[in-house]
Amino acid sequence: MLNYDKSRFERIFRDSSNEREILVHNASFFQDTLKRFKKNKGAVVGLIVITIVLFFSLIGPFMNSYKYDQVMTEYEKLPPRIPIVEKLGILDGTIVETKTKARAKINPDYERIVKEYVVNGKEMVDVERNIYKEKGFDDVYFWFGTDTLGRDQWTRVWTGTRVSFYIAFLAVLIDMVIGITYGMISGYKGGRTDTIMQRVVEIIVGIPRLVIVTLLVLVLNPGLMSITLALILTGWIGMSRVVRSQVLKLKSFEFILASRTLGSSDSQIIIKDILPNIFGQVLVMSMFSVPSAIFYESFLAFIGLGLQPPMASLGVLISDGYKSIMVYPHMLLFPVVILALLMLTFNLLADGLRDALDPKMKEE
Repeated sequence: MLNYDKSRFERIFRDSSNEREILVHNASFFQDTLKRFKKNKGAVVGLIVITIVLFFSLIGPFMNSYKYDQVMTEYEKLPPRIPIVEKLGILDGTIVETKTKARAKINPDYERIVKEYVVNGKEMVDVERNIYKEKGFDDVYFWFGTDTLGRDQWTRVWTGTRVSFYIAFLAVLIDMVIGITYGMISGYKGGRTDTIMQRVVEIIVGIPRLVIVTLLVLVLNPGLMSITLALILTGWIGMSRVVRSQVLKLKSFEFILASRTLGSSDSQIIIKDILPNIFGQVLVMSMFSVPSAIFYESFLAFIGLGLQPPMASLGVLISDGYKSIMVYPHMLLFPVVILALLMLTFNLLADGLRDALDPKMKEE
């Protein structure tokens, strides 16, 4: 028999003073999930950034008097200029041009030399030029600058961001409605029904999405409608396969058998027993599908199969901006930054939801 040193132990009696320390607080599933989500700093930051971008996409086009398709040739190719911020020497309406020193004729009213150097024996200078002062636009401000036709980039960028959020919402809706329904029916029914439904999925997967979009463009005009139909036709495949595999695993569990024994119908079992057990994984996968859908729309617009000018989307703005990147980088910078932020933050949010909803991540 083992002998213990009683001096190393202290006997504690339960009373009102230590009752809180002895009792364990039982949190609900939602509270526990929210607690673990808050601990993921990346996911929280991602959610905040998405909220900020969504806010500006809703009110940004109304923050000035310009329309996204308003052509103002007198304001073409103006760099960004923001009040107050311009006093810090950034976003002050200037661009830097490289010239040979022999040919550089500096007008001190709106130009100044910022750097001198020699390249292959030639004396070169970098000249900072304030285009607003050069053209006499003292009281004119374009926060994101203008494009080659003088259209306000601020209005066009946030209008294009609306298209990205529309695609994100559409991707989640397609996954939740078509993907879940198709996968549940296929997995729960099994047998010949499952075989036929999976052969249909394999046929659709065998056709590249770009080919489907191209065929739709031949029938319809290039634009948002063709992209929407392409997502409806192919965007639910991945979700349906995941849901099917989960249903095949769950339908053999004892609680499903008990529910069926008690007289529950197939629809009741699917809605009340199976769906709640896979909803977390479904939600996470829907979030992961959003960045790919946003990039897909931007890529199609970039190659000319999506929205067409003067309509604005991030892909259209990037397609227009990269042609002038060496002289007017602002035309490409802002839409690229917004697109990158959306893709990054949605991935961070999906990672946070996955960790928060996964029971294996729960702290002991």
